Amino acid sequence: MKFERAFKLMQSGAKIKLPYWDDEKKTVIMHTKEGKEMDIRETERVIYTLSNILDDQWQIADEENCSELGGKATFGFDEVIKYLKRGMKLARKGWNGKGIFIHLCETDATTNPFVCIDSSNLQTDNLDAKKNIVPWAPSQTDMLSEDWTFVEEN
Repeated sequence: MKFERAFKLMQSGAKIKLPYWDDEKKTVIMHTKEGKEMDIRETERVIYTLSNILDDQWQIADEENCSELGGKATFGFDEVIKYLKRGMKLARKGWNGKGIFIHLCETDATTNPFVCIDSSNLQTDNLDAKKNIVPWAPSQTDMLSEDWTFVEEN
C-alpha cells in the first residue's frame, strides 16, 4: 500500500511494517537493521529514509509477517534483490520443500554473479542426497509474492 494510506492506518492505531506511529511523541518510529527504534526525525540517511517512506510496499503487520509480533518477517521480491546483493540467503514460505533457498553465486567460470537455488539442505529421507545448486530464474508468482523470508544459518 502507499505511504499515505499506511500513515493514516498508523495514526488510527494499526500496526504497520516496519515503522509505526508513536501517538505520545507524535512521530513515526523506525526499526533499524541493528534492531533499535529511532525517531524518524533523527535519521542520518535522509534520502534512504525518504525512498522507503515513498515506497508502495507498506504492509499491515500481523502475527505471521512480523517478527516483533511473534511471526517471521516477510517481504516482496523487490527486497529480495537488495538482500541477495548483500550476500543473504532467502526462501519463500510458499515453497513446498523445506531447506530450499536462493543466493548469489560467483564462480571462476563466469564474469558476473548469478542467482542460484540450493536444495542441498532439502529435508528428505534420501540418505544419498547430494549437493544440488543450480542457476535459478524467478517465476512471475515468485516475483509478485510477498512471502519471502530470510534463511537462518545452521
